[in-house]
Formats: sequence, structure tokens, C-alpha cells
Amino acid sequence: MLVRSFAAIALVAVCPLLACHSAHPPQLGQPAPDFTLTDSTGSPLRLSAYKGKVVLLDFWATWCGGCKVEIPWYVEFQNKYRDDGLSAIGVSMDDEGWKSVKPFLADHKLNYPAVIANQDVAHRYGGLTSLPMTLLIDRNGRVAESHAGVVDKDAFEKKIKALLHESSAR
Repeated sequence: MLVRSFAAIALVAVCPLLACHSAHPPQLGQPAPDFTLTDSTGSPLRLSAYKGKVVLLDFWATWCGGCKVEIPWYVEFQNKYRDDGLSAIGVSMDDEGWKSVKPFLADHKLNYPAVIANQDVAHRYGGLTSLPMTLLIDRNGRVAESHAGVVDKDAFEKKIKALLHESSAR
């Protein structure tokens, strides 16, 4: 009886880990998984509220070197393409939450909202086993681009511009 109880407890403890590994990232052309998370000002941010915009969804962390390279590019893209319909959103994967993220935000002056991911969001986006992970979501809320690792800035900007143009032409 004791062995069976221990096995049941061990299985319950391991199941969330197994579920995360079996998660699949959203496929191109599929709807981006919706979420509601609290931003750095304490306001709720719901991804589906950005329908009609092209969303640059950046999964990052304060300790991630590649993320620190990309963030200034995303600030630049937000400045250049905001009026054309681009909205960047930063989703921090930091385990320490706002304790780590708020000082980072103060130093890096992001011009777009930042939220802290939870396990559910990480699972819905495929477990996020490597960072940075950046998605472009079209105006209809579908995944148009997914990139693991540091993007090629110029190539990614071309994709943003094409998507903004393509989306507005519909």
C-alpha cells in the first residue's frame, strides 16, 4: 500500500513536467493562444485585445544574452511601425518575476508593455525551451512567423513590413 501511494504521488509530481515537454508551439497560420497577464503597471493585458494589429510577441528573460541584443531592435520597430499597426509585447520568463524584471525595465526603457509568463502560457506556446522566442501574429490573430534564437534584424524587419502591408491590404 505504501509503495502504491508513493508511486501515485510521484506520478502526480511528474505529470506537469511531462505535459510541458509534450507541448507543441503554435503552428504557422494557426490562432495564437490567447492569454491574460498583468503588465508592469498592474493592468491586465489580453492578447486577443490586439486583434487588428500585427503583434511582435517576444518571450525573453533578464538573464538571456540574445534577448538583450534583440530588445533594442524591438523598441526601434515599435517606434518605426506603431502608426502602421505594429504592437510589441514582451513576455518575461524570469522565475523571480517582477523582482528581476522591474529593475531591467527601468534600465532598458521599453516602449511597449511587458508581462510575466505563467506555466499555462509557457505550455500553450510549446514549453519555450529556448530563449529568445519571437512570434509575429497577423491582424487576424494567427501566427505568421515564429523564430527561436536571435533574429536576423534586417530580415525580421522585412517580414514585419511585409506583414503590415499584406495585412492592411486585405
